[in-house]
Amino acid sequence: MQQSPYGAWASPITVEMVAESDGWPGALGAVGGELWWTEPRPAEGGRRALIRRREDDTTESVLAPPWNPRNRVHEYGGRPWAGAMREDGPLVVFTNFADQRLYRFEPDGGGEPVPLTPEPPVPAGLRFCEPVIVERFGEVWAVMEEFTGERPTDLRRVLAAVPLDGSAAADRSRIRELTDGSYRFLTGPKLSPGEESVGYIAWNHPQMPWDGTDLRIAEINPAGELWVDRRIAGGPGISIAQVEIGGNEGAAGIYYSSDKTGWWNLYWHDWYDNSSGTLVKAEEEFAGPMWTLGSRWFLPIPRPGVHNAFAVIHGKGESRLSLYGDGTQERRPVEGPWTDWLGGLCVIGDKVYGLAASPASGYELVEVDSRTGEGRVIANAHHDKVDPAYYPVPEHRTFEGPGGREIHAHVYPPRNPGFEGPEGERPPYVVWVHGGPTSSVRAVLDMELAYFTSRGIGVVEVNYGGSTGYGREYRERLRERWGEVDVEDCAAVARALAAEGTADPARLAIRGGSAGGWTAAASLTSEATQGVYACAVVKYPILDLSGWTGNGTHDFESQYVYSLVGPPEVLEERSIERSPVHHAERIEVPFLLLQGLEDAICPPEQAEKLLRAVEGRGVPHAYRTYAGEQHGFRQASTIVDSVLAEHALYAQVFAFPGPDFTLELQS
Repeated sequence: MQQSPYGAWASPITVEMVAESDGWPGALGAVGGELWWTEPRPAEGGRRALIRRREDDTTESVLAPPWNPRNRVHEYGGRPWAGAMREDGPLVVFTNFADQRLYRFEPDGGGEPVPLTPEPPVPAGLRFCEPVIVERFGEVWAVMEEFTGERPTDLRRVLAAVPLDGSAAADRSRIRELTDGSYRFLTGPKLSPGEESVGYIAWNHPQMPWDGTDLRIAEINPAGELWVDRRIAGGPGISIAQVEIGGNEGAAGIYYSSDKTGWWNLYWHDWYDNSSGTLVKAEEEFAGPMWTLGSRWFLPIPRPGVHNAFAVIHGKGESRLSLYGDGTQERRPVEGPWTDWLGGLCVIGDKVYGLAASPASGYELVEVDSRTGEGRVIANAHHDKVDPAYYPVPEHRTFEGPGGREIHAHVYPPRNPGFEGPEGERPPYVVWVHGGPTSSVRAVLDMELAYFTSRGIGVVEVNYGGSTGYGREYRERLRERWGEVDVEDCAAVARALAAEGTADPARLAIRGGSAGGWTAAASLTSEATQGVYACAVVKYPILDLSGWTGNGTHDFESQYVYSLVGPPEVLEERSIERSPVHHAERIEVPFLLLQGLEDAICPPEQAEKLLRAVEGRGVPHAYRTYAGEQHGFRQASTIVDSVLAEHALYAQVFAFPGPDFTLELQS
């Protein structure tokens, strides 16, 4: 083992490997007995491909470039496709990212996709999400988001029915509206097996879906209209995150997740006698925050003679897949190397499909036999391109924050089989702040993280107060205290690592994107954290809270700030107190600002405000922008550039040899 300064270790993990590993499969679904999904193509401009797995286990991509099954409903998008198996082969409908129109496609027919919805007056302003093919009426039912003006909040959302025959492609009036627009937000429809009833989740501003939602169930009359549309669960202060209808012999028929006890647990409701009860109760999460539409943390497993058989993703901090059956509360965990499962299940017959990862692998597509509990990887299998000895190994730790509160974090010390640091030298550490902020970070293999740890830079990922996965009480620590609790928790972890000798106190950094970019920037201007960090990397951030409301951002989050910071009567005052753009004079260390130029969630104007505020103050900084990128980076070239720029910043600030990359810091 060679001795070399931390940060300067030679590593086989390249930026190209980081770009290639960005993203994972998603939107799993059944078309007859076949499994279909989408998967990323960073080298193709960040588009997603639609993949078909036939019953003989062969796979193929069914949509050639530039088709991109993805949508922008709520700007974060959601499930973009649905399919049905017919006598002459599969019928698929999907939303195309470029124009947001809904298309029909029959891959075995040899033709091209055919539009089902019209070009709207506002470009890409008629959007669809969570489509369902309803054979009974020859339609596609979906969430429809329709812009009525040029401002980001000039819109309406309803459940809508689009004819499969293409008659609405040139005639907007042929699209039937199933709901009346009284809700600002809705999830896609969940239909009963006989297409006789439907369930959906809805909510209004200023609620976010993890604050309070309504679960509504309706009958479908012979004309395809929703009858007896009523709320059966939820309300203010109760979050319903998922609903499913039918699926088990003799079962009650309606199943949903609710956090009315402080944890997202599972419940049932009987349509006919209006009775209800608990399906699974524990101090664990059986669902998560609804950032995108179409997540599935649980699904019934149809099985003759078996009552209430389910596949469920659950956990506290991490998520495991377990199987339930025969109406018992006994869980059968799925065996295997995976330590985390995403909320994207699919059930076909006795098989359960999901996306699972571990600290030694990214998210793989796993098939589980629901009778035996055995799992096997069927797609996106992880293959080690380097010796796994270069992968970081997480230490799951709980730190103490202000007032003795717990802070959950994953600590990744530098790890490289060929190098160690000089005797007596402590490594630099970077605090990685996840976005959201109502979200979390899981301890799974991240090649970008490994890029840094294998070079001798430690990383700690902090699930600060406000993060999900630890119950509603932990999640609501951030209520009206965004810019305080998150900043304090990250600093408490950084200080603790320095105090115990794990990290060099003079070489601490912080980085984050989106809401994490806010926390990173606020950590440079907060009086509570002055002197903690030597530099920061701020990616597509929120930087001025008063400008992140109404038409200053997208509609989904246009009132999010009220729960995070405070109601309108105190928002301006608190924004001035906490926003980095109002305290740029406190920034004393170098920073790197990275921004996508087409970001509708955190527009470039936010970053440019900070640049104007530090202009001429002598603070070293760099601003790198990326054309064609929206919220989060998807293009391989962008990912390569942003990682090298970050590495170069640390090299300059922490004084070690850096990459072959020029990063010019302006003052």
